[in-house]
Amino acid sequence: MAGALGYHAANPQRGARLCFRLKPGSYDTAALIEVLEQMKVFYRRERVVLVWDGLSAHWSRAMRAWVAEQDWLALERLPAYALELNPVGLLWSSLKKRELANLAGDHLADVADAAEQGIHRINTNPQLPWSFLAHTGLTLHPPTPPN
Repeated sequence: MAGALGYHAANPQRGARLCFRLKPGSYDTAALIEVLEQMKVFYRRERVVLVWDGLSAHWSRAMRAWVAEQDWLALERLPAYALELNPVGLLWSSLKKRELANLAGDHLADVADAAEQGIHRINTNPQLPWSFLAHTGLTLHPPTPPN
């Protein structure tokens, strides 16, 4: 599973948005670049600052080269061992405690369906994604308007 929570710093009334993708297997740099390409469309090429942990695929040479060509995307790195600063970590925790708790599906599709139900639950509660951010203690600051 790959997911990104989007918060609009200049206009918090627009609400948080969740971009979510499931795929079989693991994510490598190429698969994450595909996710980011989907994010570009999902966020309508608005400027995005992506806060990522230290996973090697997040910071590979190929990923950094690809990001350098993107005018809509900037990356920020979470400090090592700082899971409490990652709002998406709280999203995964919410899914694991509710929809995925004690799930013993017969097929991967059962897990995917349960995860999608959880994503729907989170998306229909406008306060929940903001609570994930608030719990980290991080804040958003609107961009400074150009002079």
